Amino acid sequence: MSKTTKTLTPKLVKKLWLAFIVLVVMMGISYISITGYVANMHHQETTQQLNAELANHVIEEKFQNASPFLADGSVNKPLFGDLMHDMMAVNRGIEVYLLDDLGEILYSVVLDPNDKNATKNVSLAPIKSFVATQGSEFILGDDPRNPKAQKIFSAAPYSVDDRSGYVYIVLAGKKFQEVSGTLMGQYFARLGLGAIILTTVFAAIIGFLAIWFLTKNLRVITSTVRQFSEGDLSARIENPDQSDISIFANSFNEMADTITGNLDKMQSVDLLRRELIANVSHDLRTPLAILKGYIETLQMKRNTLSDEEQQEYLEITHSNVDKLSKLINQLFQYSKLEAEQVTPVKEPFSITELSHDLIAKFKVLATQKQITLKLEEPEANNMVFADVSLVERALQNLIENAIKYTDPKGKVTLALLKKGDQVEINITDTGKGIPIKEQAFIFDRYKQVDESAKKQGSGLGLAIVKKIMELHDTTITVLSKPREGSSFIFNLPAYKA
Repeated sequence: MSKTTKTLTPKLVKKLWLAFIVLVVMMGISYISITGYVANMHHQETTQQLNAELANHVIEEKFQNASPFLADGSVNKPLFGDLMHDMMAVNRGIEVYLLDDLGEILYSVVLDPNDKNATKNVSLAPIKSFVATQGSEFILGDDPRNPKAQKIFSAAPYSVDDRSGYVYIVLAGKKFQEVSGTLMGQYFARLGLGAIILTTVFAAIIGFLAIWFLTKNLRVITSTVRQFSEGDLSARIENPDQSDISIFANSFNEMADTITGNLDKMQSVDLLRRELIANVSHDLRTPLAILKGYIETLQMKRNTLSDEEQQEYLEITHSNVDKLSKLINQLFQYSKLEAEQVTPVKEPFSITELSHDLIAKFKVLATQKQITLKLEEPEANNMVFADVSLVERALQNLIENAIKYTDPKGKVTLALLKKGDQVEINITDTGKGIPIKEQAFIFDRYKQVDESAKKQGSGLGLAIVKKIMELHDTTITVLSKPREGSSFIFNLPAYKA
């Protein structure tokens, strides 16, 4: 855990640095490419603007003194030889072409007849646009020596000896491209080196500040998580909503609250488990001690005890065996309910018939205690949809509990009342009642109203009832006043045939 915590932040910082470096390199390449492209276009546009009238000057100076065509109609090659010699003395990148009015190349000193890549025609559309705008706009034209390329040019129309066409001058010829390519490479090298140095310096500064700022909240969260993992369960991220990664900050705080809450519940459950074991041990020890005492008495004095005494001892022994059996059964049932190992099998059944059976079952016990036990409105048949065995167990515990805490000549009543789509079950007794401060805890396992009640039972009955109600998605409530009796009320869904 410690190793993972220590390596988390450096790994993230390395990834951020890598992403930042890749971003800077891509930006540098893009910057150099765009700068080179814009610089090249600017250079070409400037060159074309400066030499826009070059073709006009050629026509005015050369064609006035000598015709570009000989008497037989052929091109005056010596004239163009002198023309190219003069121009290349000034600019070796210039290429001059003589075109007819259809764009066919009539002659050029630089054009090699054996060059298979060269073309014999030039598109007139760019030339006409250039002439129309008088070279004020940036326009690219065909390169006769490289038909796939577009070059800056100067052009002007001529009309000599009833023949017309255009003087077409490529301002960035093959020689220009060769020299320009070499210089451009050097330019990019110098630009790239300078850009790399400046970018590295500024990127390092900006990257350090940016990564420090971006990971500030992450470092706070990491530190808090480390404190929590080292045992400081109160560690929380302060002002999580103001964090740049608020979703993680809030999630951690919620997770930490859940963990501490679960730990508190576990401690509480463990405490209750210990109390339960202690109380159950006490209840098991009492009948076992009585059993042992009477059995030893029977063994030691079997020849001196009368038949009546032996029968009395056996009845006491049998009674304590019943108590042990009942307690063990309650513990087994409650443990299954608490471990969620019981799944209710719901079915329609008559809660009225079940109530009749339970009243008959407890009639003898009630009569022995001089308690009146009855079912209100026994003739009404109420059908419910629930688990019949679990509901029977809950009613049995409630009726038994009511009889247990009702004084002689008292009364226990089981009432069934249809209310809409629910059937209300109410078990009321005229016993001593439950103090108000104790009513909120009577359904807790092994919680009893007073210490004297331990003589009458284990205290698991009502806890089992509560678990059964939870399995039926309902609740049980108690209405009680001291010395006025108690009412336990719960509802079950009515069954509609």
